[in-house]
Amino acid sequence: MPLAKHSVLIDDERVVVNRFDFGPGDETGDHVHSMAYVIVPLTDGLLRIRHPDGSETTAALTMGAPYSRPAGVAHNVFNGGDAPLSFLEIELKK
Repeated sequence: MPLAKHSVLIDDERVVVNRFDFGPGDETGDHVHSMAYVIVPLTDGLLRIRHPDGSETTAALTMGAPYSRPAGVAHNVFNGGDAPLSFLEIELKK
């Protein structure tokens, strides 16, 4: 699977702001979040999330509707829809 495009927009003493842009079927690759984070969808879309045990869930993204997750989350995130999708990921350092 192709990897989503990843850009670091800010990396300072307080936060890391990442932008992810996915084509249909693109994925992030397996990863673990070392910091708590907030996701801010830039588009509507559908995420397919593969967990370390191999199970999968889906999550609908609504443009502008943020959600947060704690540090330690492990997963691989896929664009589960037919259209491109994008979001900002804001990692909290403190």
